[in-house]
Amino acid sequence: MRILLVEDEPDAAQMLAKGLREQTYAVDVAADGEAGEYQASVNDYDLIILDCMLPRKDGFVVCREIRAVGSCVPIIMLTARDAVDDRIRGLDIGADDYLTKPFEFHELLARMRALLRRGQVLKSEIIKVADLVIDTRLRIVKRNGRQIEMTAKEYSLIEYLARHTGEVVCRAEISEHVWDESFDPFSNLIEVYVQRLRRKIDDGHLLKLIRTRRGEGYILTDGSEEINC
Repeated sequence: MRILLVEDEPDAAQMLAKGLREQTYAVDVAADGEAGEYQASVNDYDLIILDCMLPRKDGFVVCREIRAVGSCVPIIMLTARDAVDDRIRGLDIGADDYLTKPFEFHELLARMRALLRRGQVLKSEIIKVADLVIDTRLRIVKRNGRQIEMTAKEYSLIEYLARHTGEVVCRAEISEHVWDESFDPFSNLIEVYVQRLRRKIDDGHLLKLIRTRRGEGYILTDGSEEINC
């Protein structure tokens, strides 16, 4: 999952970004409201963490303008203010949640998970694809009951594929949601990680869950229907 963090205080931004990356999220950081709004307009984020008090444009303006162009990306607003009126204002202009500083990092993670589960239907914390089970809260992957050890980036990739089970996911979509803005689009990094996942998830199993659609992308399938690849 790719997150945009808009925070002007360097130490706070660095600490939050480090913590989120350790939790397997890809994180882009913007240091002011204008930069945050621009990045939100040119990238496809899964969630935005938006400080209220920002230079150039405050978070309330940024949130309102993101919503004005029709974006439904989940937004969590952060503020040192604890006034009820400010929380109401943030929610009224389109924020999905609100946290007052200082806050517990694990509470932020829980609120993020809750928002990321939402969609047209509420998504479970457990994703099952045939005998593959992914616990998105604990970030544990098992196949046929056996836990599979994964790096943070391998986990991010399999979770993204699992959230789009049965769909063709192209390289551009993977780079946008699993890697951050430093990703080199000309590298073969995605292919390398897909091969790693195949070795860890599919080797030794008759049913191969990770398929390649030539010229299009990758599919995680439960094998319930034939996919021409």
